[in-house]
Amino acid sequence: MILLVEDSEDDIVLVRRAFKKCRIANPVHVVTNGESAIEYLAGQSHYADRTHHPLPLLILLDLKLPKKSGLEVLGWIRQQNVLKRIPVVILTSSAQATDVNQAYELGANSYLVKPVQFDHLQRLIERLDIYWLRTNVAPDVANT
Repeated sequence: MILLVEDSEDDIVLVRRAFKKCRIANPVHVVTNGESAIEYLAGQSHYADRTHHPLPLLILLDLKLPKKSGLEVLGWIRQQNVLKRIPVVILTSSAQATDVNQAYELGANSYLVKPVQFDHLQRLIERLDIYWLRTNVAPDVANT
């Protein structure tokens, strides 16, 4: 399962469409703000049932989120023993050097800038699938 943390409905639709066009079998669960991302990952509130809300293999994290920023979420993830090994890919529209540097300092595994054109987004998602979902050996977060 992939956790997409994104507040833009348009971007959510485009990312889901790109996943579908790329025939990526992993389900995508979406949360739309930083607080919900933390609740989901902590298994709190209505996310407590890990059968229905499993820990993700990969987190796609936007930076500009309501309630808590993506950088705050990333910092929190990297402080959690169970979660700190889950790959976090920043997927954002910001290419500002300060955002890039801060994301890597907080432990981001990759930083990708959302392309404007859909076909470019689709190619980016294809590469993301090839590397993070097919090639990369994922950590075992269930047995920590």
